[in-house]
Amino acid sequence: MAASAFITGLAGQTITANERAFLREAAPWGLIVFKRNISTPEQLSALTRDFRDTVGWEAPVLVDQEGGRVARLAPPHWPVYPPGACYGAIYDRDPTSGLAAARLAGHLIAADLMAVGIDTDCLPIADVPVDGHDPIIGDRAYGTEPGKVAAIAGAVAQGLLAGGVLPVLKHLPGHGRATADSHLKLPVVATDRATLEKTDFAAFRPLAALPLGMTAHVVFSAIDAGSPATTSVTIVREVIRGFIGFTGLLMSDDVSMGALSGTIAERSHAALAAGCDVVLHCNGDLAEMRQVAGAAPELKGAAAQRAEAALAARHARAEFDVAAARRIFNEMVA
Repeated sequence: MAASAFITGLAGQTITANERAFLREAAPWGLIVFKRNISTPEQLSALTRDFRDTVGWEAPVLVDQEGGRVARLAPPHWPVYPPGACYGAIYDRDPTSGLAAARLAGHLIAADLMAVGIDTDCLPIADVPVDGHDPIIGDRAYGTEPGKVAAIAGAVAQGLLAGGVLPVLKHLPGHGRATADSHLKLPVVATDRATLEKTDFAAFRPLAALPLGMTAHVVFSAIDAGSPATTSVTIVREVIRGFIGFTGLLMSDDVSMGALSGTIAERSHAALAAGCDVVLHCNGDLAEMRQVAGAAPELKGAAAQRAEAALAARHARAEFDVAAARRIFNEMVA
């Protein structure tokens, strides 16, 4: 099925008539859901089925389900997971146990998501925070040492994949030094390139083969002082695809965030021109969704090949006793 190079949101818990017409005409590659789209497992399952029926193929459905502060599926219908820093703390006591807990968390989250038709999670995070950074990452991070962060992120990704869910590596090439919340304004990182390569960028290199990745709306002034990573040809080519070696499908972070400037159409054009394969738009504003759709071409060429390769990794689920695994996990993180 031909799809356009963008991922869309929706306004509410069902698809409106106008949204349905838009989805059929614009053919987004995927859907991302937020708390505004979610009430019960039955409702969410119906929404994901309806979306796929409307676009006419088994398109990916994404969510940000990390644990801690970032959890779109929440009680009373879904379990609570700890923030990423929890796995880092276990790792500090015993690396083997820390990785096992992270892997099990990924597998359990995947089981929750697959039960309601969600097959892609915007996780793991490989950001490496430093002193003085904005708290937007904070305890979402697995630690402050690149090797440890990469190891735990890799374990989370393994767990998601074992449960049939695609991981999305974020935020390439690093959000840990940002001194502002990119949801609100544009962060600028002035650190020299050599230091970035040893720390921030280094955490992503062992994860370069993951199927999907998301950019950071962060300026790295030592490399490109004029554009954030999402819209920087230099960052995408030299750092994300070059130094890090990321080979998967690259999506922008949400182009409706306050860090970016210009119209939504201009932002979308800039992200695609920089080398993003797919534009992500999250807020469910139909007028903005139409701007994104107008800027996004049909997925083709290398981008389409990367998309196909990513989707091929879905649904290859290993046998898994969810109840037993949850008991073990709860003991590990207690």
